[in-house]
Amino acid sequence: MDLFDKVHNYTRVKEAKELGLYPFFQPLQNSEGTTAQFEGHEVIMIGSNNYLGLTTNPQVRQAAMDAIAKYGTSCTGSRFLNGTLELHLELERRLAKYHGAEAALTFTTGYQANVGTITALVGKGDYVIVDKEDHASIVDGCLMCFGEMRRFSHNDVSSLENVLRRLPDDAGKLVVVDGVYSMGGDIAPLPEIVAICKKYGARIMVDDAHGIGVTGPGGRGTAAHFNLEDEVDIIMGTFSKSFASVGGYIVGKADVLHYVQHNARALIFSASLPPANAATVLACLDIIEAHPEIVNNLWDNAEYMRKSLREMGYDTGYSNTPIIPLIIRDEFRTALAWRALLDEGVYTNPVVPPGVPPQMSLLRTSYTATHTRDHLDRALEILQRVGERLDLFLLKSEQATASENIG
Repeated sequence: MDLFDKVHNYTRVKEAKELGLYPFFQPLQNSEGTTAQFEGHEVIMIGSNNYLGLTTNPQVRQAAMDAIAKYGTSCTGSRFLNGTLELHLELERRLAKYHGAEAALTFTTGYQANVGTITALVGKGDYVIVDKEDHASIVDGCLMCFGEMRRFSHNDVSSLENVLRRLPDDAGKLVVVDGVYSMGGDIAPLPEIVAICKKYGARIMVDDAHGIGVTGPGGRGTAAHFNLEDEVDIIMGTFSKSFASVGGYIVGKADVLHYVQHNARALIFSASLPPANAATVLACLDIIEAHPEIVNNLWDNAEYMRKSLREMGYDTGYSNTPIIPLIIRDEFRTALAWRALLDEGVYTNPVVPPGVPPQMSLLRTSYTATHTRDHLDRALEILQRVGERLDLFLLKSEQATASENIG
C-alpha cells in the first residue's frame, strides 16, 4: 500500500466545494470586529472570539505598532535562550496580578500552553482525567504525555467521581476541564468538580480560553465567577480571544510554574511571543481594568440574543454565555444554513463531527461587547428569515421540553 493512498481517496472536501457548501478556510477581505467583508459584501460578524471587541481598538493597535518600533518583529529564539524580553516578564507580572495568583507563564500559542503544561506535569504512573468535550489541545497533551488518560461524561460530576474512585490512591492525578465550553457555550460546574478533586486528592486545571474576559468580576474567568481562584491549581488562558492577540498562558503557584517552565518542551523548543503580541495584551489589560463595564456590555448583548433566538424557535442547547449554538443536528442542513445566512449577510461558524458529537451539528454564534443593537437586530431579521425558509426552528412542544431541560 502506498502511504498516499489515503490522500487520493480523500474526496469529501472536493465534493463539498463542488456543491458550494465548503465552509472552511474562507478568506475575509477585511474585518472591523463587528462586521467583515466577505466575497465583496459586508456581513455581520457573529462568528468570532473577539468577545470584548478590542482587535480594532486604537489604543491596542498603537501599542502593537510601538512595540514593533522598539523591539522589531520577533525575538528569533525561545524563552529558554535569547527569546525573553523584559516585556514578557512585565506581561507575566500583570497577568498574575489580574488573576490574584503567585505567578504566570506565557506560551506562544494557547495550544502549546495546554500541551506544554500537561506533558510537563503528567508522567509515568500519573493519570490525567478530562471532560469528553474538552478542547483538542487538552486531548493532544494527554496523548503526548507519559501518563494515562481517563475521560468522564460532559459536566457530569458523578461520572468524574466514578473515574477518580477507580484510580490508585497513591497515583498523581490531574483533572482538566474547560471553564466555558467553546461549542455549547455552557459553564463547567466548578464548585462540584473542585469538591470531588479534593476528596480524591486530584489537582485541577481549568482551560479558560473562552472564560477570560467573559466570566467573573472584571472578566477574570470561571474560577473567579465561582469565587474559587484559590481552589483551582492551574488556570490556563489564551490571548487570541478577549485579549485580541495570539498566545497562551497559565497562572498558579510559583513553584508549579517554575517546574513547568523548565520541563515544558512546547515552551523550551518554540520561539517566544513576538513583542507586538505581548504589547497588545498589556494594552487590553489596561482597558479591561480601567473599564470593567465593557464586560457588562458583552453580557447585555449575549442575553438579548439568547432570549431572542430562543423565542424565535432556535435550539440553543445549554448555553449560558456569549457563545450561543444554533443546534441543527444534520450535517448537510447545517452547511445549507451556513451558506444561506452568509449570502444574506450574517457570518456564523458551522461545526460538524468530530468538532461536536454525532447528530449534534450546529452553527456556532458568539457576540462581542461592541456589537450595536442595530447589528444584532439586523442579524436577527436574517436569522428569522433563513430559519423559516429552511425549517430550522423547534416545534412548540420541543421548545417547551428544551426550556425545562435548561431550567
